[in-house]
Amino acid sequence: MDYRYLGRTGLKVSELCLGAMTFGREADEASSFAMMDAFAAAGGTFIDTADVYTRGASEEIVGRWLAGKRRDDYVIATKVRFPMGDGVNEVGLSRKHILAGVESSLRRLGTDYIDLYQVHCWDPGTPLDETLGTLNSLVQQGKVRYIGISNYKAYQIQKAIDLSRHHGWEAFTCLQPLYNLLDRALEWEIIELCIAEGLGIIPWSPLRGGWLSGKYRRGMELPPDDTRIAAATKHGWSEGWDAYNNERTWAVIDTLVEVAEEIGKSAAQVALSWVKDAPGITAPIIGARNMKQLEDNLGSVGWALSAEQRTRLNDASAINPPYPYDFIGRLSAPRAR
Repeated sequence: MDYRYLGRTGLKVSELCLGAMTFGREADEASSFAMMDAFAAAGGTFIDTADVYTRGASEEIVGRWLAGKRRDDYVIATKVRFPMGDGVNEVGLSRKHILAGVESSLRRLGTDYIDLYQVHCWDPGTPLDETLGTLNSLVQQGKVRYIGISNYKAYQIQKAIDLSRHHGWEAFTCLQPLYNLLDRALEWEIIELCIAEGLGIIPWSPLRGGWLSGKYRRGMELPPDDTRIAAATKHGWSEGWDAYNNERTWAVIDTLVEVAEEIGKSAAQVALSWVKDAPGITAPIIGARNMKQLEDNLGSVGWALSAEQRTRLNDASAINPPYPYDFIGRLSAPRAR
């Protein structure tokens, strides 16, 4: 596995990040340990979790696994923002909740420091300078090495960067957004912003909950039982069947499977390779429920799609941007010689 710098920092991370959202939920502790062992054996060093994943159980599992390893060999990322209890201050990005959250995460992870501490989503109820000033103090104290964001709008990212720059505070290092062949709105503005400001990008759901895994084909009327999409449909999650059961999705999957068959790879491997090597991307976050899925995902490294194959996938998954991106895009077209 290759390694890439995280944004403009000197921190190197593996080109795939192992997501731990399934730990303690779909995967028990023994299975989670086995997947982390396999990921590490393949050269993986980057593991992402969050305090709310299985209400802290994911962090605890990662921590118990990490206890038997050389800590400096791994980059451990976690997040804070969403509710961890019923108290009115047990949610959000206030100084109180962040400070309580980081101490709880450090305890569950069994470590003295967190490599990458990320705010899980924008908090409209807390002044941004309160959040940024608190995160800056955690870096100064050595409890956190780098800070990141997830699920922010472009103007929110830029506002945070400018405010940190103005105060001389630690700046955000990376963004963790939704990005895959079916969800490409990030390209309208946010990827350009991250490249310009030196933020790494570590996309979540690069297979969109399994839609791009190869198990869904044109003509299916419902998702198979015991799948992420079946669960999403039942619980009303964003990747549910009704949200993606449309002609564009099936056209993307048709092309994805076609390319995969041509080069002898799985559909999931092709979809991950497309994300991994897209402009601005540092490391997609793979989230496996079992060892079979993980082994397949690990097969996405060590090779690359051809320019022609990427073009076909780009064309099949293209979406028409709204105003003003469409208007500006037409004006930005190269002038004829």
